[in-house]
Amino acid sequence: MRKVNVALLGATGAVGEELIRLIEERSFPYANFKVLASERSAGKKITVGGRELTVEAVSPASFADVDIAFFSAGGSVSLQYAPHAVAAGALVIDNTSAYRLDPKVPLVVPEVNAKDISWNQGIIANPNCSTIIMVVALKPLHDAAGIKRVVVSTYQAVSGAGVKGMQELAQQTKAYAIGEKNAPAQAFTAEIAFNLIPHIDVFEEMGYTKEEWKMVKETQKILNEPKLPITATTVRVPVFRSHSESINVELKKKITVDAARELFSRTPGLVVQDNPAALEYPMPLYTSGKDSVYIGRIREDNSVPAGLNLWVVGDQIRKGAALNAVQIAEYVLQHDLLPGR
Repeated sequence: MRKVNVALLGATGAVGEELIRLIEERSFPYANFKVLASERSAGKKITVGGRELTVEAVSPASFADVDIAFFSAGGSVSLQYAPHAVAAGALVIDNTSAYRLDPKVPLVVPEVNAKDISWNQGIIANPNCSTIIMVVALKPLHDAAGIKRVVVSTYQAVSGAGVKGMQELAQQTKAYAIGEKNAPAQAFTAEIAFNLIPHIDVFEEMGYTKEEWKMVKETQKILNEPKLPITATTVRVPVFRSHSESINVELKKKITVDAARELFSRTPGLVVQDNPAALEYPMPLYTSGKDSVYIGRIREDNSVPAGLNLWVVGDQIRKGAALNAVQIAEYVLQHDLLPGR
């Protein structure tokens, strides 16, 4: 792969930091690397590939001579600056919700629908972290048997709310341990330590949250099944990192558990960890920091003729955000899909 000029907008956030680690770990072929953020973070120092870089305040002129621009600074920032990056000739890989449901923008998980990258018009959207984790598991079933309906409940780590979420869980847990009263919740709607909050993002139509609708609409788009019945409940749990999902899939034709395990074992990006007799199943504690999505508790749904229950866990900062973005960029370079310069 040829070396390219890279910009990272949102370099000081949790996803930005993870993306830099992955760029280094995977020896991503960059010639120049520019780190961008808001005025508030400008001047900070970040080390990339052994070189200390100064964070620059983003502006419309920031993307001159940039080939690939990773955006991870919030939807409003992406809406403001992505058009400038595209006009400058850069390919934007956007990790916000700004363009995910735009019909002119491919929404991509490389293990699932990498070919959609080819019709981009300068912007490629990274799906929501919970959606990414789920569709990696759904894709092989969809291809083999067709999916009739999906019911998913998520158990989402506090890191999904960024550094502030992780800090709040740590502070509340420490306070509880020494018998101190916690300060009022700030990152979440209620105290998160030793609690579950069935509320992620704002409430929208039919009493579902925005996070729940993201999982529905993004999955339909990625699988190219706009009418696929999907219902979701998303819950914040007192776990630092890695989201877990209980997924019930009703299929158009029956697949045995053994056949499903075989399908999953051959799916790129998916690791089968399914041996209840030996107490082996995916858990956030052991999947954090890992690239793969892990699947276990695979069993037939006893209430329908053709259905499966799945337990799926993945690091939402890594595969659910930063890694997926880097994989998109790698695919673009491998298949020579960069806009011409």
